[in-house]
Amino acid sequence: MKYITRTVWILSFISLFTDVASEMLYPIMPVFLQSIGFSVVLIGVLEGIAEATAGLCKGYFGKLSDNSGKRAPFIQLGYILSALTKPMMVLFVFPVWIFFVRTLDRFGKGIRTGARDAMLSDEATPETKGKVFGLHRGMDTFGAVLGPVFALVFLYFHPADYKALFLIAFLPGLAAVLTTLFLKDKKQKHRTASKIRTPFFSFLKYWKDSPLLYRKVVVGLLVFALFNSSDMLLLLRVKQSGLNDTHVIGLYIFYNLVYALSSLPFGMIADKFSLKKVFTFGLILFAVVYAGMALSTNIYVYLALFFLYGLYAAATEGISKAWISNITDKKDTATAIGSFAGFQSIAAMIASSLAGAIWFWFGVETAFILTSAITVLVIIYFISFIPTPKAEISN
Repeated sequence: MKYITRTVWILSFISLFTDVASEMLYPIMPVFLQSIGFSVVLIGVLEGIAEATAGLCKGYFGKLSDNSGKRAPFIQLGYILSALTKPMMVLFVFPVWIFFVRTLDRFGKGIRTGARDAMLSDEATPETKGKVFGLHRGMDTFGAVLGPVFALVFLYFHPADYKALFLIAFLPGLAAVLTTLFLKDKKQKHRTASKIRTPFFSFLKYWKDSPLLYRKVVVGLLVFALFNSSDMLLLLRVKQSGLNDTHVIGLYIFYNLVYALSSLPFGMIADKFSLKKVFTFGLILFAVVYAGMALSTNIYVYLALFFLYGLYAAATEGISKAWISNITDKKDTATAIGSFAGFQSIAAMIASSLAGAIWFWFGVETAFILTSAITVLVIIYFISFIPTPKAEISN
């Protein structure tokens, strides 16, 4: 795989280590927070603030990275902050401290996202973007398989020892930080952009100045994001259907395994047949999954649906960033991806709240069928209004 450079491998391993640390804690985070006195409402507020922080920061730090011409310092700082928050979570149990630490973790994600994805884009050509982003997403998601598996094994032998798990999670986080030290920025000749002043909301101006195709693609992506609620609602649906905790976590791990193994193959297919076609195919799978979740309560059907859900994620997550990087100027890559990721974070917050409200007032079937129907409209939009890949590439 000559198109996979040393830098791509380094970034992929950084993401793998980080996801091992984060996903090790994902299944037990709500339980831990409740054990120290957090109510369900307070947990929701905590996650909302944390995600909003990450969302706003992604655009700003993406713009800052483009203006400075540097990627590595943003990536390194972002991963350092996220790694440090793992042991910090158990130092004190005061709500204010927990809010600070959780927000700091998401702040780290906001700092690194745009710069990291721009560095990945810089290591690829328009013809290999799908493969590069696909490999990265696959490695990242493989961490989401290893993390929960380790947590399950650890808690089997040490039930409810959540504090020890937080401390252990620091180790893969530290491995990620140490791996960032191998990253080097490419030398750029005659660059004076580092002197450009970058106000916090300056990335919003990019929307007006961005290519028309970028705006058209992002509008479609954000409409989809507004109805693409948290995976937690899928797991809750499975749980309410009568499956036990082991089955629920097992399905989550199975989904991540399919996602991890499928990301690179879908990236290769996207490079050959077009990023748009593969992304649209992913949306079709998503619509099928949500319709199926509304209509079935059978564990074997759920297994099939979570398999398709893993394929959907592999066909869309990395592909969307590769697509965006191909339709924007190279000097604005971090701003373009960071701005989209920021808007997407805000949309995702609204999506989960909206889906929860529809679920509460009109029932789970309505919530999932509505999401599936909106996704079909987004598919029609992409097919009808977004041009073919050759017209998309401006790099």
